[in-house]
This record gives sequence, structure tokens and C-alpha cells, in this order.
Amino acid sequence: MKFCNSWLREYVAHGLDPEALSHRLTMLGLEVDALEREGVPLERVVVGRVLARRPHPNADRLSLCRVDVGAAEPLGIVCGAPNVREGGLYPTALEGARLPGGLTIKATRLRGEPSAGMLCSATELGLDIEAEGLLELDADAIPGTDVGAVLELGDAVLDLNITPNRADCFSILGVAREVAAAGQLALSGPAPAGVAATVPDTLDVLLPAPAACPRFAGRIIRGLREDALTPLWMRERLRRCGVRPISPVVDVTNYVMLELGQPMHAYDLASLEGPLAARLAHAGEGLELLDGRQVQLQEDVLVIADAAGPVGLAGIMGGSRTAVAAASRDIFLEAAFFAPAALAGRARRFGLHTDASLRFERGVDPALAPQAIERATRLIMDIAGGQAGPLVDRLEAQGMPARPPVRLRRARMQRVLGIEVADDEVADILRRLHMQVVPIPDGWELTPPGARFDIGCEEDLIEEVARLHGYERIPALPGTVTVTPARAGETLDPVGELGRALVTRGYQEAITYSFIEAGLARRFAADAGQELVLSNPISAELAVMRQSLWPGLALAAGENLRRQQPRVRLFELGSHYLAGDARDRAAGRHLAGIAVGSRWPEQWGEPSRRVDFFDVKADVEMLLATAGQLATSRFVAERHPALHPGRSARIVVAERPLGWLGEMHPVLAAELGLQGAMLFELAIDGLQRSRPSHGRLSVFPVVRRDVAMLVACDVPADQLLAVARGAVPPGILRDSFIFDLYMGPQVGDTQKSVAIGLILQDSSRTLTDEDVHGVLQDVRAALSREFQARIRE
Repeated sequence: MKFCNSWLREYVAHGLDPEALSHRLTMLGLEVDALEREGVPLERVVVGRVLARRPHPNADRLSLCRVDVGAAEPLGIVCGAPNVREGGLYPTALEGARLPGGLTIKATRLRGEPSAGMLCSATELGLDIEAEGLLELDADAIPGTDVGAVLELGDAVLDLNITPNRADCFSILGVAREVAAAGQLALSGPAPAGVAATVPDTLDVLLPAPAACPRFAGRIIRGLREDALTPLWMRERLRRCGVRPISPVVDVTNYVMLELGQPMHAYDLASLEGPLAARLAHAGEGLELLDGRQVQLQEDVLVIADAAGPVGLAGIMGGSRTAVAAASRDIFLEAAFFAPAALAGRARRFGLHTDASLRFERGVDPALAPQAIERATRLIMDIAGGQAGPLVDRLEAQGMPARPPVRLRRARMQRVLGIEVADDEVADILRRLHMQVVPIPDGWELTPPGARFDIGCEEDLIEEVARLHGYERIPALPGTVTVTPARAGETLDPVGELGRALVTRGYQEAITYSFIEAGLARRFAADAGQELVLSNPISAELAVMRQSLWPGLALAAGENLRRQQPRVRLFELGSHYLAGDARDRAAGRHLAGIAVGSRWPEQWGEPSRRVDFFDVKADVEMLLATAGQLATSRFVAERHPALHPGRSARIVVAERPLGWLGEMHPVLAAELGLQGAMLFELAIDGLQRSRPSHGRLSVFPVVRRDVAMLVACDVPADQLLAVARGAVPPGILRDSFIFDLYMGPQVGDTQKSVAIGLILQDSSRTLTDEDVHGVLQDVRAALSREFQARIRE
């Protein structure tokens, strides 16, 4: 927020130079992003009054002006500005003046006529980039007066970076409160005296949605002058604060918003039909805004409406149908309190960001509306005349924000700050911040003012004491803390191990957005219709919370491929988010990965080929082994909407489904440019394992025996291994694995040959041939019984 120092001084006589003021505000938590000087001091540029004007005899677009500059004789000046008029007061550069653009004024002749100076625009004075004509000064300016004093040239303009919690500082009054409190100064400013009603006219106001709009103040003003112009001092203050002057009524509403922090709106009274109501929009309603845009309203949008329909988006922007125009003679002023929750995100929904929405979304003082109406009424009547009706102030007390007292404990404050602040100083600081202070035995109980929406807990009050006491007065002391070593539990968390294990296999960790585009989320989701939709998304591409880590990884992999990376391996640790009854299933942490490109980095020793299902399955088995769960894991062929129908599997650990593995669905892969991409995902909270225990190494010899069996082609290999392991007597099986698979004409079209290796060892004796032969017989019998397997001859 921009503000000028001269305006601030009207509210608090701080006596600081701009640099010292900037430092003080920054130390108060109101960081100053920029400090600039408005204009530069000008020599020999004074106020000039045009006494007479006549056309130039030799040029159609030039005028000959007699200008009073406070000297004994008027000056003759040739002027080409279209808005020059008799009686007008303008900045006048005298002979010898040097303007900001480097132009030095000299007496000269233009088209044969003498010119002893120049009438100036705002651009020529270095105050604006563009100007449509001369800068017209106020009627009370005295000819011959230095223009620098009239325009307050050299005034400091400060640009504050106000944090979202300090909505009370989006105004001159709010900044002045901070400066006054820090410097123990008196707060002044224009007297908030009421304006007496001279006409009885009022406009009814209805509040059918008191939770969203519990207060609405307004007033009718009739008979505004048609020729009224916004005075220069107001135009200059608005311009320096970054607001473009438009017309007297609009300029006053903007001026009061900048001064007090209360956004306002003015309606053309003749365009309003019936009473005004602050209500929620009806289904199907539309509204044309002041900028000409047509918007369709949802039922959760607060609007201001008359009998004919909406006339404005409450707290955001007015409608074009009731806009104040140059011909408006009767107006209705509005100043209301809108609950921040009722307006949060509404402006962004319509692609808008206005000064009003910025303030209302963060919180405006609920008591400020009547004061703003009175201040605006006085300014409008001083500028444009008119007669004011009675002030209408509709209030629904049950909808007003409650300000419960907050307790501040003396011991807690000392512990947080690390220093002891005297009780008298604490109470004085909080009273200077306009809080109601009630001493209690262990500290204070405080009620914050209406403008301070950021005060809600004890830590907020401690921050306020620290700010006003002065951060620079708090010594930097080394902290001390008692550290108690954590006790190791009976389980190990494998997260760190899993990540490091993937890195050793060529993967890199990625961190992607938790919110993604809705269509992409549905393409990767295993649970259709369970997406968690954001109520206030940043954009349409980030509108839902992810149901899987795969979409973000897929997009990241695609970006890498587009940047000529031939081999991409990424993994991510994160969470899922599902709506409704499925939310509990999304709790916990997940580990997902994507592999695309060649199996190995380019080399001479191995032929190049693309990564396949079994490469990534080996990576997943490594993860399961790292977590100590490989023996209890199996891969079950199942379909997933994001995976290839014939190359996907469910990962089951200890009979619990904990993830998926497979090749990306060809259609989805073609859309994303990720042909042949392999994906996996695991719910890692289900992989916690017990602490490993040691055992004695056997000193007896190891025996290996192989079993080759013919089984049906659709029998899964892990089921064969499971049955074989179960047939071996306890305590002697050290390892089992499949080392050969054959499918071909020698075994027929419906069968396959699977060779299983068994590693046998007893810890108490040497296994005999009879022992080993018995084990083989048991394994063959079990396989034959379960799968109708037979020995391959």
C-alpha cells in the first residue's frame, strides 16, 4: 500500500524524516518496500492566472494568454494546451526555469508572437507520465506562489508490504495508529463530526444474510453540482497512492477508503429500484460489472441487490446499471461490513482483485461504516454541494464478530521473549494499541479493538509487546534447551532407508504439487468420484487435491524428456487426499516412482533396451526387502485405470493391499508423451518392520536341489513358490527361487515349465540324502496337488 508522508502527518505529528519513518515502520512489522520522492523542487515555477486568452493569429491550435504571475505586469505566453481558459490557474515556468526533463525556459517568439514563459502540464513537471492538458490548480491558489509549496513537491511516498494479518494498516489511519503508539504520540486527524440532514429522504436497507453482512450504513445526497471538479489536493493524494482520479463522487469514496480503511460505493439514486438488500445470489442470476464484464453468479456469492436484481458484487465491485456518471445529481452512499469468510476467494473466482476485496477479505473494522459515511458526506458536499438525508445504519448484532478477551500471562511472556518487561510498560503498550486492559493476578486480560482481527491468542499479544518495546532492545542471547534422547521403539521406520535405496538404483527424489488439474486426477485415480475439490483454487489447473502421486511424477518426467533427458527415474514421498468416506484410506505416507527411457545409461557393454515391467518390479522387491517384508509380499494381477490392462499388478504385503505396479496405460502414455513409462506406488506406513534379530550361523553344509515342473500357463510363479516353501519342513529352507522358465512347442501351448531352486541347511546336523529326497518328494506332491503339476521329463 502506498501513502504519502504529508497525509500521514495530518493524523500524527511524528517529526521524523522519511528515512527514519521508514525504519520505524519496518521495525514495527510494516516493511517498507520503496521510498520515493514525489517530484523535485522547482525554481522559478509559480502559480499563474490566465487573465485573457485569444487565438494566435498565425496558428489555429495556439493561444495568446496574458498571465498574472504576481509581478507588476502580466506576462504574455503562447500556449497550445486545449484546456487553457480565462480565469484558470496553472503552473507557470518563468524565464530561466529548468524543468525535470532538462528543458530550460527562455523568452522566445512562437509563430511571430512573443512568449515569456510556459504554462505547464503534470508531465512537464515530472509528476505523471501522460497528461491531456495543463495541470489546473485549485481556485484558492495565489498567483506568484511557488508551485512546489502548492503541490507539496518533494513529499515522500512510502510503499508498504503489509502482511495479510495486518488488515488494519491498509489505511492512513491504521498506519498513523502504529506510528502514534510507537512514538507515544497523540492521534489527530479530521474531526468525525456528523452532517445534519437537510432532506428527509432515505432508502430502505435489508439484511437477509446477517452472517455475511451484519451492518450496512448509507445516505442519500441530492442536488450535486454538474460543474464540480475534484480539487487538486485530493487528486494528487490519490495519484500518489496509486489511484487514478475519475470524478468527485468516485474520488471521495476512494479517498475515504485510503484514509480510514473502509471501502465505499456510490450508486446513482435514479437507477435504483426499491430498497437495497445485502443477500446471497439466486441461481441463474447475472451481473454486468463496472468494467463491462458479464459474470454469472453462484448461490454462495454475496450481492447488493434492488428490486430488479443484483447491482453489485458485495465488497468487490459495483454493477454498471447503477454506476454514478457525470450526469448523476442524486446519489446513495454505501459503507458496509462484510464478514471475511463470506468474501474469501470470491474476487479470484471472477478473475478480480480490487482494493475493496483486498480489505474485506482480511477484515475491516465493523464499527467504521457510519464514520466513513459522515466523512464522505462532508467531503462530497464541500466539493459538489448537495443536500444530505438522514444516515441509515442497519445493524444485526447477532452477526457482528465477537471479540472475546484474550489472556496474557506475565510468566509466559517472559519465557517467550527471554526478557522481563515491566508491568507498567506492558499495560501502557497495550493501551496505546487501543486495547481494553484489565489486570489479573498472573497478568492481564485484554479485549482488542474492532480493527485488529489478528489478535486471537496469547502469542499475538506477546508479539505486540515485543513490537512496541522494540525488537532492537531485546538482547541476542544464546538459547538453552534440555534435550532428552528419544527412546527407540520396537519397530523401525523404513522411510529414510527406502529413499536411499532408490537413489542407489538411479532414482532421484522429486517434490510435486499436492493439487492438480481435475481431468488429470481422474485419469490416474483408482477411486473414481473421490476427488477432493478445492473451494478456492489458485487456477483451474490446480483445482483438486491429488489422489495419487503419479500425476505429479508423470508431469515432471515429461518435462525432463522434453529437455532431452533420455533416461528418467523419479520417486516421491507424500500423501493422498480423498473426499468423503474414502478420506481415511488416504491417511499416511506413500512412496511412488516412475521410470521411463532406457534400462541402463548408454554404454558399450550392454545393448540398449527400454525399461520394462520386470525391471521396476525388481526395484519394488528391493524396497520390500529393505523393509523386511519381501517374504510376506506377493504381486497379484489386477487392473488399474491408469495402467496397461495386461501389465499391472496389485502389491500385497501380509495379505494387505499396499500398492500398485505396472506400465502406464497406452492411451494415457500417448497423451502425456510417456510411452513405455513404468509406475509403482506403496503405502509405506504398512511397511514398518520389527527390529532385526540375530541368529547363529550353521556350520553344516548347504544342499541345493532343483525341481522342474510343468504347470498351466496361467499359474502365477509366486503361488508356486509359496506352495513349495510350505511343503519344506520348518527350519531347513534357507532360500527358494525360480531360475528357469520355458514356454514353447516342447511343452505345448497351454503349459509352461518352471524350475525352482531350493537351498536347504539344518542348524543342528548334516542333511542326509534320505532327508533331501524326502523334501523333494513333499514339494512335488504339494505342487501336483495344488496345480496338477507334473515332473518335466
